[in-house]
Parts: sequence; structure tokens; C-alpha cells
Amino acid sequence: MKKKLLIFLTIFVVLIGVAYFAVGNYFYNYALSATDEKEFMEDNPHLADSTAIDPIIEQQSSDLDDQFEEEYPPSSLLIESKDKLKLKLHANLYENGEQNDKWVLIAHGYTSRADKMTRWIRPFYENGYHVLAPDLRGHGDSEGEYIGMGWHDRLDLLQWIDEIRNINPDAEIVLFGVSMGAATVMMASGEDLPSNVKVIVEDCGYSSVSDVFIYQLDDLFGLPEFPVLHAANTVSNIRAGYDIYEASAVKQVAKSKTPMLFIHGDGDTFVPYEMLDDVYNAAQVEKEKLIIPNAAHGDAVKVDPDTYWETVWRFVGKYID
Repeated sequence: MKKKLLIFLTIFVVLIGVAYFAVGNYFYNYALSATDEKEFMEDNPHLADSTAIDPIIEQQSSDLDDQFEEEYPPSSLLIESKDKLKLKLHANLYENGEQNDKWVLIAHGYTSRADKMTRWIRPFYENGYHVLAPDLRGHGDSEGEYIGMGWHDRLDLLQWIDEIRNINPDAEIVLFGVSMGAATVMMASGEDLPSNVKVIVEDCGYSSVSDVFIYQLDDLFGLPEFPVLHAANTVSNIRAGYDIYEASAVKQVAKSKTPMLFIHGDGDTFVPYEMLDDVYNAAQVEKEKLIIPNAAHGDAVKVDPDTYWETVWRFVGKYID
């Protein structure tokens, strides 16, 4: 009888373990594998264009973006990541004709890429900035089999900063990011940044990877954090070498010494608007927040471009000579 019970318990434990890793692997592939299609991003109601966008102004801006892409094709920069993966990472470089030390490093969002960031690249370039826009690991022309959600990308960003300093040792640098790119610059803010980095602007970044995944698990599947996210985290540690629960913008921002502008639309339901206060309140630096009414995720610049850029230039102008 005891032998049968032991066999039963052994089989039960094995089945639980198999199920745990199967669930973890499924959700890892679903959210973090760079090679799997992210079907949940397609026709996602949380990513629908804001109804507050003026279609005439938006068309004019889109036309200017298209014209900019034709007139100012970027050159390419390549680096090798310093971790054991030795990934080849790519960035678009827009060197401005104006001779100055103004630089901006622009980070894109989840499943996007550098050449999709023209809406933000163009205004900086037109204001005399040299622009470096990296493809984060697993995106665009950068290598990588997983999406770093900003965590490992924060260290890649330090390398890109060094590349700018190699080009221009006197560079005065803005770190600017949208969505996952915003989380990336916030996570980088807690590292030992060189004095060249003068100011950071984040637009609709999440408070932590675990927070945004917990929210998405409930929203998309109605599933709880435990055991699903814990299983995915186990697989993430094995396959990507990073811990979902360690990847916190809040904790990094709390260590930051760099002035920071926080932007979010109060209609954002993809990265919930409420996360703005989490990161803003954590910052112990000179800071400001801009809330764009009725703007959905990533749409603040489209809903009210005048207020958006007036606020950016005023805040950044305090720190960039």
C-alpha cells in the first residue's frame, strides 16, 4: 500500500512539474520570445488610436515624417553586447549638420524598431540634435531571441551612451523612450550614468515588468499571478537569464540622480495610466509630469502635439546648453 502511494505521489509531482514548465514556457513564448508572433498586439482594443486625435493634424504630421525619412536616411552603428551572448546590436544614427554637442538617444517600444520612431526623431533633429536610435535586443536589426522588456536593454543603453561619447566626448545627452523604451531609460537611470547624460524623458513606461505582466495576464486571460507568472519567471531565468520580478523601473528611478520628465495619457489602458504615479513618486530628482487628457497608449504626442513638445523643450532646455 505504501509503495503504491509513493508511486502515485511521484507521478503526481512529476505531472505538476511538467504542467508548471509547460505553462511557463507557453507564456514565455507568448510574451518574451522574439521569434514568436505577438498576435495579441493585433486589433488589441487597448492599442486603438485615441479618438481625441485630430485627423487633419495627424495627416500633416505623418506627411512630414514621410518627407523626413526620404530626406534624411540614417547611417548604421553596430556594437556587441557585453554579456555572454555577445549579441550584435544595431542603431540608426542621424548626425545633424549643426555643429553642437546636443544628442538624444531614443528607445522604441515593445515589438517596434528604431525606424518606426520618426515621430520623435524628427522634432529632435529639427531642433539641432544628433539622434541615435537603437534597435533593442530581439527587435529590428539587432540580434536576440528574447525581448528584454528594458531590463537587459538598460545595460545595452550604457554601451550606446559610450558610443555617443566616442563620437563626441563633450556630448550633452537626452535619454528618451516610449512604452518599453520608456521603461528602458527609466531602468538605465538607476545605473552609474556618465555626466554627459543631462536629462531623461519617459513616455508611458510601466512601473515594473511584473506589474505590467500581472495586469496583462488578468486582462487577456483572466488568470492570476500565481502560479502563471511564477512559472513564466522560472522559464525566463532559464532561457533569457533575467528575473521578471527584478526588472523594476520604480526601484531604478528611486536610485536616479538625473532630472526626469514623466509623460502619460490618462486614457492609456495598455500600460495603465495609474503606473505614472508609481514611477513619478519614486523619483528623488528634479522632475515634472505631463498628463495628456484622453490620450491612449503612445498617443500623447498625437493627441496634443503642441503641449507635448512645448513641455519637452521647456524641461529639456533647463539641462541642455
